[in-house]
Amino acid sequence: MANENSNQKRFSLLANVAEKYYLEGKDQSEIAREVGVTRSMVSRMLTEARSRGIVEIRINRPVNSDHKLAEALLDKYGIDSVFVAEVEDTSSEHLLQVLGPAGAEVLQKHLNRDSVIGVAWGTSISAVVDAVQPVNGLAVKVTQLVGAQGAKNAEYDGHALVSRLAEKLRGEGYFLNAPCLCQTPEIASSMRETRGIRETIEMGREADIALVGIGTTETEYSSFFLSGLLTEEELAEIRQKDVVGDVAGNYFYRDGSAYMDPFLSRMITIRWEDLVRIPVRIGIAGGPGKVEAIRAALISQLVNSLVTDSVTAKQILEEN
Repeated sequence: MANENSNQKRFSLLANVAEKYYLEGKDQSEIAREVGVTRSMVSRMLTEARSRGIVEIRINRPVNSDHKLAEALLDKYGIDSVFVAEVEDTSSEHLLQVLGPAGAEVLQKHLNRDSVIGVAWGTSISAVVDAVQPVNGLAVKVTQLVGAQGAKNAEYDGHALVSRLAEKLRGEGYFLNAPCLCQTPEIASSMRETRGIRETIEMGREADIALVGIGTTETEYSSFFLSGLLTEEELAEIRQKDVVGDVAGNYFYRDGSAYMDPFLSRMITIRWEDLVRIPVRIGIAGGPGKVEAIRAALISQLVNSLVTDSVTAKQILEEN
């Protein structure tokens, strides 16, 4: 117990020193006088604070936009805004490192004091939330648009993303405490009528901003398949019908029209007609497996603000 108290005091001291140096801008000599140690000891304490994870240093590298590609996409699809992040490396990890800050920049441009932000789930949305800069003085509400994926990838699930974004924006989170895909339509219907779930669904309908990924029916990149919500056979079946993607579980054909299937009645998610009423619908997606889906999503108008990468943008424009 004594050792535990000693560690807590040490961590608290390291945090105090780090705050004085990194947040208050004091130099090491000044901190040494205040704390009552030597300057070299302050230096060692700052190093220890970093090694223990008390201090995390993050470099926010500017993301350059390819304005010509953005203009070409705007002209072709008639949506409200496009941010095309310039990339050369198209690996999934690098794309997330680029699309995250780009998406955060677009999101924060639209934020107002009383914004209601609807959030889906996925790795691209997680990257955006990671890149959002903390903001004070807002009274935002952050609401979950899609039910939970399940036990896998909790970091990318809607509940975690709402919680993290609400914390960064000093806002209030609203959660869908229900699975994305229920066993039967009757279970889904009953859950939608549960008070807490119904309130969150209604909050989603009132959103000013929707932050969504753009899913694909290609097995390698499908979140619904990778999370175990749909089997490979189920995904192959809808792809054979020329269904190429989804936004928040709302599937669409290659021409952007809505795909209707009985399994959709088992889903707890924002409906197509409610999603398209949200004024700002930011879609975050990139990579070779998403080209068809992004193109169809733009036609569908489920998203009216796109954040993608330059390689993907060129491929979208090259399609007939």
